[in-house]
Amino acid sequence: MWIVYAFASAFFAGITAVLSKIGINNINSNLATAVRTAVVLIFSWIIVFIAGSQNELAQIEAKTVVFLILSGAATGASWLCYFKALQLGDVNKVAPIDKSSTILSMLLAFIFLNEKISFLKVICIIMIGAGTYMMIERKEASVTNGSSWLIWAFLSAFFAALTSILGKIGISEIDSNLGTAIRTIVVLIMSWLVVLAEKSRIEFKSISKKNMFYLIISGIATGLSWLAYYKALQDGPASIVVPIDKLSILVTIFFSCVILKERMTKKSLCGLILLTAGTLLLLV
Repeated sequence: MWIVYAFASAFFAGITAVLSKIGINNINSNLATAVRTAVVLIFSWIIVFIAGSQNELAQIEAKTVVFLILSGAATGASWLCYFKALQLGDVNKVAPIDKSSTILSMLLAFIFLNEKISFLKVICIIMIGAGTYMMIERKEASVTNGSSWLIWAFLSAFFAALTSILGKIGISEIDSNLGTAIRTIVVLIMSWLVVLAEKSRIEFKSISKKNMFYLIISGIATGLSWLAYYKALQDGPASIVVPIDKLSILVTIFFSCVILKERMTKKSLCGLILLTAGTLLLLV
């Protein structure tokens, strides 16, 4: 059943990127992240109370809380970097780099979670890495933004990998929905601290109805993705759940081409096929 949750997570994560790209148009990316996080927080706690998981709050151990906080902080950092990259670069360029966190997540799972490594998994890591590299189109970066989006995208991938491992440990003893809700509190605090620090809160009133609509919808999609992801992560091995979740890139690329009219080169398409094939082989 965890495989179904992992694929559901991939779908909702895939549409999140496109919805967010539209939502952050012409507004501060950190402010947009903070607004989205508020939506995710409300959504995740509604699910907690529907499931009755709030009763476990009094029994949470200190170790669990620490790892949930660390995981939330890593998520917050990943989000801030990711949406900054989305604002500066095309979705079909930023998303593949963000999904390269699969490689680091797998390596960390082998080291810290004692998940087994095999020759096939090594081959898959190489395929995913090569596919990601082929999808990076540096020469097409705009003159205005240069390659700064590339740096933000790689930082997003790094923190996303840490999130997976820390989250896996943090939710091992509690309901995954409750763990997700607690983590989101940390992300919300972190994102709004950044907004307050750079004084971008004054832009809140200038957010258009269209932007707000897409930010709310993307927040709901993120909430659904998280709930499915951490349920899958709780029941299944991180070294397989994480790569399945990263198949969201297929959904992202499809909608970026259809809705945002972004185009892929032959090299990028070959990279996408290689990345996808490497991910699917992990299910063998």
